[in-house]
Amino acid sequence: MDAIPSRSTGVVVGPVRAVMLVVEKQWTWYRRNWRSTAISSFLQPVLFLLAMGFGFGSQVQPGAVTGGHSYLVYLAPALLVVTTVQNATWESTYPVLSSFIWQKSYWGAVVTPVTPAQIFYAQLTWIGLRLVSSALVYVAVAAALGAVGGPGVLLAVPFAVLAGLAFAAPVVAFSATRDGAEGFTGLFRFVVIPMTLFTGAFFPITQLPGWLRPVAWVTPMWHGVELARGAAFGTLRLVPALGHIGYLLVMGAVGVVLGRKYFRRRLAV
Repeated sequence: MDAIPSRSTGVVVGPVRAVMLVVEKQWTWYRRNWRSTAISSFLQPVLFLLAMGFGFGSQVQPGAVTGGHSYLVYLAPALLVVTTVQNATWESTYPVLSSFIWQKSYWGAVVTPVTPAQIFYAQLTWIGLRLVSSALVYVAVAAALGAVGGPGVLLAVPFAVLAGLAFAAPVVAFSATRDGAEGFTGLFRFVVIPMTLFTGAFFPITQLPGWLRPVAWVTPMWHGVELARGAAFGTLRLVPALGHIGYLLVMGAVGVVLGRKYFRRRLAV
């Protein structure tokens, strides 16, 4: 026999409670389906660390470019940012489109007193929680593999999450304008992959041609890598750090403004 639905209390909850109710829905779905994302969220970054850190890194001698560290230790904090931004991109595309088109869970939420803007904030909150959990697992595995140079790598976690959310906000807004997944292929091929390769994670961007460096400067991944690597190695300076953080905050704020607008336009009932 089907369970009898609980009776509505008729109480309109506050904005924070409304956001957390939508987050709770996301958690309810995830705890039953987490295995489908385990490879991309947890296993893939570890495989990258093993291949690039131990494999390719065995051919790189410690020197001035790596700050005197082994290539494995030099790579670990940057790879944390790379995988966090990649996870943020995934969480900001297909799950968002699915909630609009296939699962239609956003439409179920918006017929309640929960507003489109609160649904958008809930989606960003959920993405942030997912990024924190995957980043902490990565750091634990990297430490077990001897890829962590010291406790400073823990300071790299909030910087990696900030970079991920700065990129996630405009991508969630973009996803809210889509009626199909066609645009996501171009996003991954022409934005995420080049950003990964030319963002200073695997080698300093000073090794790039001069005309290509400005491309790296505008990416959130480069700012995150600079912050995370500086925090992990204790070389972060106040003024550059404020510049990197300010850029990421502005990028995230623009995404929030666009996301609120597009969620409200699409979910207006």
